[in-house]
Amino acid sequence: MELSVLNIKGQDTGRKVVLSDNVFGVKPNDHAIYLDVKQYLADQRQGTAKSKERSEIAGSTRKLGRQKGGGGARHGDIKSPVLRGGGRVFGPTPRDYSFKLNKKVKQLARRSALSYKVQEDALLVVEDFTFDAPKTKQFVEVMNDLNVAGKKVLVVLPGADKNVYLSARNLSKAKVAIASDINTYGVLDCSVLIVTEKALANIETVLNK
Repeated sequence: MELSVLNIKGQDTGRKVVLSDNVFGVKPNDHAIYLDVKQYLADQRQGTAKSKERSEIAGSTRKLGRQKGGGGARHGDIKSPVLRGGGRVFGPTPRDYSFKLNKKVKQLARRSALSYKVQEDALLVVEDFTFDAPKTKQFVEVMNDLNVAGKKVLVVLPGADKNVYLSARNLSKAKVAIASDINTYGVLDCSVLIVTEKALANIETVLNK
């Protein structure tokens, strides 16, 4: 499949790029996407939730009442879970939520996500660009010229560009990523995927392995 290359003014440069069918033309695998997104979200969890159990509560260990004949339950000491201020039964403890996912499954998920964007006509290829200084106004102008203003966009660059990154940082609906760092969640989370020419080549190199 061919796509026209646009400049940052939104004008057709007259050049076209041929998208790799192995990366942008696969039959999307929804289960692979589900697993990769699930792993990504699991990695974002801190896993620091913690509640105190009975043995961790500060309090007297004196038995509150006799074992039998009280007419009620055997509470034991004041740290009993059935009493206010007592320990919690089976409460959360710090844990690691991450899990392993095979490399081939992750690559299939990313190819599937990119193929969805192509099917939805939500992929734009622009010529490589940079800014002389961080200017949010300049970044907004580029988005306006590309007719994606107000949409959730992900701009993919071939490498780190501090000026472009800082220009988009204050915009809630715009994110900037490096081609080697894009993930399935990020691709699916945006309405429009904007990729520069060199970034496109980098993506195809990584996902064709």
